[in-house]
Amino acid sequence: MWRTTPMHRSQVAGSLPGDGPPPLPPGVARDEVQLPEHGAGALFHRRYRTLIRDARCTPEELIGFVTARPDRVVPTEMATFQKVRGNGERMAVGDEFVVRMPGPWDGPVRVVEVTPTSFRLVTLDGHLEAGQIEFSAERDDGLLVFAIESWARSGDRLSDLLYDRIRMAKEIQLHMWTSVLERVVRASGGRMTGGIEIRTRRADAR
Repeated sequence: MWRTTPMHRSQVAGSLPGDGPPPLPPGVARDEVQLPEHGAGALFHRRYRTLIRDARCTPEELIGFVTARPDRVVPTEMATFQKVRGNGERMAVGDEFVVRMPGPWDGPVRVVEVTPTSFRLVTLDGHLEAGQIEFSAERDDGLLVFAIESWARSGDRLSDLLYDRIRMAKEIQLHMWTSVLERVVRASGGRMTGGIEIRTRRADAR
């Protein structure tokens, strides 16, 4: 698929524990959680980030828009967020979703943190990855900044083969998260500035 959005990709060597995920907040349920130490292969600390000019919303309003219904910014031909635990439309700590994707890619996640300008998910048993992912928005020098940051290893050796060796899953993931950023920009009412930055730090298992 052709893309017109400029993408600036870089990958450098990372290290542990520096590139590991943040600790889970106190009080978050640990049952069925799939942390990086439960996974296989290298840990990838990855950030997708874009700058938005002339946005017609605040960071808080943008995160509120996304958390109310994540499918508003997710390419539904690639994935949908189905809530399987939790009440109401608003996202809350302890809510669980299954990210439905074509083929054997469904990914269960739990919400571990929600702030006015961010939310963070942890993977659960059966997910292709083992780790965490955070979505955030902020103001910086008059621009609205939206970022998706993840800290994860593959969930098992087969997933590692598909992701890091054959790289099929990696390219699918790249397309999905860059598509999300494009949709976030449209939802903000602003204009993307400078394309999308994709920064990867790879920390090989010791």
